[in-house]
This record gives sequence, C-alpha cells and structure tokens, in this order.
Amino acid sequence: MKQHFASVLTTAIAALALSFTAQSCCSASAEQSQSAASATQVSQTDRSAAVIETIMTRRSVRRYKPQAVGRDTLTTIVRCGINAPNGMNRQPWEVRIVDSRDFIDGITAVARAKDPRMAADSTATTMFRNAYTVIFVGAKDGCELDCGILGENMALSAWSMGLGTCFLGGPIRFIKDTPECQPYLERLGFSEGVELLYALAVGYPDETPEAKPRDESKFRFVE
Repeated sequence: MKQHFASVLTTAIAALALSFTAQSCCSASAEQSQSAASATQVSQTDRSAAVIETIMTRRSVRRYKPQAVGRDTLTTIVRCGINAPNGMNRQPWEVRIVDSRDFIDGITAVARAKDPRMAADSTATTMFRNAYTVIFVGAKDGCELDCGILGENMALSAWSMGLGTCFLGGPIRFIKDTPECQPYLERLGFSEGVELLYALAVGYPDETPEAKPRDESKFRFVE
C-alpha cells in the first residue's frame, strides 16, 4: 500500500513538474515573441523616420568641395536609381557616370568659349555647378516620368550618404545644341532611340542651403 502511494505521489510530482516546465517554456516563448514584435516595430519606426528625414532635408547643392566621390559610392547611388518603379518594368533609361576631369574640363572649356557669362564668372570651375562628378541620364521617348523617378531615387540616396546633388537641364540643352559638344555626347555612348534627358551633379556639399518654402495649398483631399 505504501509502495502504491509512493508511486502515485511520484507520478503526480512528475506531472506537476512537467506542467510547470511547459508553462515556463510557453511564457518564455511569448515573451520572446513580444520582444521580437516590439523590436520589429521600433525598427520600422526608425526606418520610416530616416526616410522621411532624408526626403524633407534634401536640398539642391550648387557648390561642391574638390573631394572626389568614390566609385563604390556612385555605384550604390545608381543602383538605387535603377530600382525605381517604372512602367511594365521596361527600365527605359541608360545611365552614364562621368568622373573624368578630362571630360568635365573639356566640355566646360567649350561652354566658356560659347557663353560670355560663364567666361566672366571666375567662380565657375565647371559648367555643372562646379561638380566634377556628373551622372547623365538618357531616356527612351515618352518615358520621362520613369527616368525622373530614377533621378529622385539617386538624389535621395546620395543625400543619405552625405552627398549633395543638383538636377541640371541648362547644360543638357547646351550640349545637345552645340556642335562642338558632339564628341562628348558621343563619348556617353547612348543606344539608338535613347536621348540625353538630364544630368545630376554629385559631390560633397560646400554650402548648406536653406529650405525653400513650399505651397501646401496646392494639395487637398477630395471628398
């Protein structure tokens, strides 16, 4: 009888211990899941804040330090660009990165010879807002929107890495309209059917532009 009672007691204690262990494991698992969910939420909040801050603080930079931009950094910027959304994933762009002083100085010399205003400006070291790194973007006809989104991706990624940018249209018109610039246009090597659309100056900022006011009356909700 005593042996039977001892056996029952041992079985009960073992079951109780097993139940406690299971409850402890469940509790630990729940705590880990809650902790992981909390970490994920914080991480998502941090990512959102970083993206919004990059967008809201980005400025067009028109003065750059002579410091060269590394090609690994430029590759990252362009990879961010080509991951932009685009219609039917046609990727209707071609991108050319120019960090050659020979190219930049040569085409700037043409601009100085043709434009008296630039020739008279002693502060203008290049025709690309003094930048010595320029990203040229070519587009297929009718795909300007896609290529514009690509450009914004590049500008934002550059800003997030401490680099300034400036979208350039005037120099592009000059390059396309000036016969002396034709050799430089040919060096860009765009495919047939792809036309030079804009340029993006890139470099380390040598200025801190103030934010320009934005007219928020230009957007509204429609009920």
